[in-house]
Order: sequence, then C-alpha cells, then structure tokens
Amino acid sequence: MGPAIVVTGIGWVTPLGAGRREVWSRLLEGKAGTGPVSSFDTSGYTVHRGGEVHGFEPGPAFRRLRPETVGRASQLAVAAARDALEDAGLAEVELDHEQTGVVMGTTSGEPQEVERYNDRVVAGELDKVGREFMDRYPCHVVAGHVAAELDLGGFNMMIPAACAAGNYAVAQAVDVLRSGRAERMLAGGADSFSRITYTGFARLGAIAPDRCQPFDRDRQGMIPGEGAAVLVLESLETARRRGARIYAEVAGYGLSCDAHHMTAAHPEGAGAARAMERALAASGADTSAVDYISAHGTGTPTNDRLESIAVHRVFGERASRVPMSSVKSMLGHTMGAASAIEAAICSLAVHTGQVPPTAHFETPDPDCDVDCVPNVARELPVAVAMNNAYAFGGNNASVVFRRVES
Repeated sequence: MGPAIVVTGIGWVTPLGAGRREVWSRLLEGKAGTGPVSSFDTSGYTVHRGGEVHGFEPGPAFRRLRPETVGRASQLAVAAARDALEDAGLAEVELDHEQTGVVMGTTSGEPQEVERYNDRVVAGELDKVGREFMDRYPCHVVAGHVAAELDLGGFNMMIPAACAAGNYAVAQAVDVLRSGRAERMLAGGADSFSRITYTGFARLGAIAPDRCQPFDRDRQGMIPGEGAAVLVLESLETARRRGARIYAEVAGYGLSCDAHHMTAAHPEGAGAARAMERALAASGADTSAVDYISAHGTGTPTNDRLESIAVHRVFGERASRVPMSSVKSMLGHTMGAASAIEAAICSLAVHTGQVPPTAHFETPDPDCDVDCVPNVARELPVAVAMNNAYAFGGNNASVVFRRVES
C-alpha cells in the first residue's frame, strides 16, 4: 500500500468566491452561486442560468507567467494552486521543485480559446490567429501552466476524465506519492465557463431553467458552472515532520467504467457501485464506517435516481440514513473542477465535523431514498467521508477520506 497520504492544503475558486474559509462558510449557509449567464448572449437558448466566477482577478496569483498569456481555466487553476500552497504553509517555503508534481483534471481544457479561434475562422480572419494559440488551448496546458507558474519540475499530468476528473487526479497523485516518485503533489481540477459546454448540455435537455435541486421529486436538471480546486497531498510522515495542519487522509479510491453509453449512466448503477466498493476495499473501511457521502448529485431526473440505486446497492439498509449532500445545488456543475471541489469538501467535513446541505430541496422523491441533508448544514463527527463522481464516457471515481488521529 505504501505510506499514508494526507491533505494539508486546500485552494479553490468557485461561483461562491475563493479562499478556503469564505467558500466553506457560504456552502454551510446554503448560499447559491448561480445566476443569469453573463459570459455570452443566451437569447437564443431556452435556458439562461449558470455558475460563473464573478470578480475574479488572476493577476495576484501570477509571478512568473503573465496571466493574459494563458486561458481562463489555467488562470483559475493557478490561483487555486497558489492558495493551496499558502494554506498548506508552503508559500514561503523553499520546495524541492523536482520532487513536487501536479496532476489536474478537466472536462474541456480551454474551450474559450477554441471559441475565439472559431470566431476568427467564421469571420474569415484566420490570418489573425496568433501562434500563441497552440500554447493556450490544448487541455494538457492547464497542468503545465500550474507547474510553470509555481516552478514545479516533478511529475506532471492532465486527466480529461470529465466530471470525475478531479477524483482521478487525486487518485493518480496518491499513486505517485506512494510509489516514491514525488515528495509532494498538487492535485485538482479546473474548467472555464464556455458556450461550447453550455450548448452541449442545453441540446441534451439537461439544464434546469431556474435552479438545481438534486434528489428533489421536481428536479429539472443541472446548472453548468466553472471553477478550480487544488489539494496539497503529501505523506503523513512528511506532514508531521514539518508540523503541518492535516485535514484528512486519502484512505483509498476506486475507479470503474460503465461500459454502457457515452452520456447515460448504467441503468442499474453497476459502474458507480463498483467504484464505491473498490474505494471501500482499498481504504479498509466497511460501509458502516462511512459518516458522510459527497454525492455526484447533478440534479438531472435520471442521474440522481441511478446514483441513489447505486448507493443502495452498496450500503444496503444504511443507504437512506447516511448523510449524502450535493453542493452542485449551490455551485452548479463545475465540470472538471467538480469532484476536486468535492474532495476539498470531504476533507473539510472530516476536519470540522460539519457537512454542507443540498440547497433548494422541497419535495422528497421515493426514487431517491437518501438523506440529502436538505437545506440546512449539519454538525456531526465525520471520521470517514466518501466522494463520488460519475462522468460522461462511463467514468466513475470514488475516493475515501479518513480522519487522522493525533
């Protein structure tokens, strides 16, 4: 198994703001970060709401690169990564740069850059597309930009596993650390708000007209969003040696594929259940030990029902009693950042003994027999938390977080 790996730093930029304390406080209050889309004109759409990051100024996070030379997802990722290092007490520490790596997840990489390119082509202005386009748009540049800005010359990887990408990034980072290929890892996810992504989900009929209501009988869909989150991971021994604050241990993870359909989940929740079972087995935890589940909880009629089925397959009669909330009700679906944000939430739940609510919940759905922590945050001792993420392509990833005793 290798050494125990722990979370020592959290950084995020979300539709509810940035900064660990600020966002956590707003989540516990059940605040909504979604609203009318301002990034582009939605008059031709039947839906008009999104989870955008307003008032974001990337400049303060950049010291080596110029923020205008990178795309928005990279800007969000760099800001989250720098905050995570500061939160871990490493901002002013001379890191072993060759032994510190980066793994980031994404859904679309830098779609806003592709949109700008397409606009030029449609306008017959291909000659105005600069050579820097190739430095800005491929999805792999997000992890590269984080590494370049922070001068981190260790392991580097980008994982485009859509809505499960953040969990995949955490899993990969844990493997890198356990195998001794790095001393410290930054792991997370990032995506920017884009017309391409919004149009795709609108055409699928998956976007709610007003608000996201996971597990509610009258739920109508998700709200697309943007953001970034990064966790600092290191061995328990390394963290204790430097006197670091420890949020939680990454106790184990489980990955699976539905092998069923590119945009529809398995009708019996088989892949999702398999990921949870593997995560529990890897962590050595029984279902009875899990105190909180961070749900994928997109708010679409089918996905929430199938997620509930999967949880019942794994947890049996406990399934309806384990607190399981979805912060997508407040943040919207931040795509590749989603499960990274939710990994931070699980870490904070373990650390603080508080779990955020599922906002906008009104009417129970008999097909979603779960305790979704409706509308009001809850204080409870969380020794073990599970983070579930299920993505297009049938990608499923569950990660178990555990309290580290003094």
